[in-house]
Amino acid sequence: MSSTIVIGSQWGDEGKGKLVDYLASRADIVARFQGGANAGHTVVVDGEEFILHQIPSGIIYPQPECVIGNGVVIHPDTFAAEKQELESRGISTEGRIKISGKAHLLLEYHRVLDQQREIVRGKGKLGTTGRGIGPAYEDKAARTGVRVMDFHQPDVLRKKVIENTKAKNKILQALGSEVTLDPEKIAEELITHRDNFLAMENDVSLYMHQAFKAGNRVLLEGAQGCLLDVDHGTYPFVTSSNTSIGGALAGLGIGLKAIDTVLGVVKA
Repeated sequence: MSSTIVIGSQWGDEGKGKLVDYLASRADIVARFQGGANAGHTVVVDGEEFILHQIPSGIIYPQPECVIGNGVVIHPDTFAAEKQELESRGISTEGRIKISGKAHLLLEYHRVLDQQREIVRGKGKLGTTGRGIGPAYEDKAARTGVRVMDFHQPDVLRKKVIENTKAKNKILQALGSEVTLDPEKIAEELITHRDNFLAMENDVSLYMHQAFKAGNRVLLEGAQGCLLDVDHGTYPFVTSSNTSIGGALAGLGIGLKAIDTVLGVVKA
């Protein structure tokens, strides 16, 4: 294995986790390039089950560096909880997780908006996980998103989050929702994650380029499946990111020649 990508060839849950787990045991770097906490890989090590939603599953092994690309949307609270859970079970994460400064953050207003929209849709529900993935990618496209690099300017970040929350409250009101979000609270809670994220921030595109050039064994870990691709899947019953190979290129900032092997997983 030099550089391998593992993707789901159907709607997810094909058993990618087992294959990723097997390959991660011999990888130098395991990278995630799209999706958020709506995805997950379940791996079993020595009879112990680990369910990972945002941190690449290579973290279970002692040697791989784990990379989260710009194509991923990260929910700070659940990410911190996932990281803490690993540490409590004896898995070292210190210095092993690298997060692109360009990765977008999924905030509480995204989750609330996602859930309230599903309620309004009634029988026409899309079947979302309600974790806010769609609204987070909407903000990314609308150029109002919050990124990891925004932690460098906490005052600017706080102002942006407050403005975004107020805008989401207007949408919730238009939907007929009785939920009202507290802009100040959401901003302050986000700022508490500042030091943790800045310690993991990295220029992922450069890091990956250097890794390929050095001949490191790289595993690209896909989430969901190709038929959930926002462009190529069973639209509108899809996720909000590109789950196929193109998503890996854009989601990590790498070129097509970087990928040697593509493994598509199916279940019969």
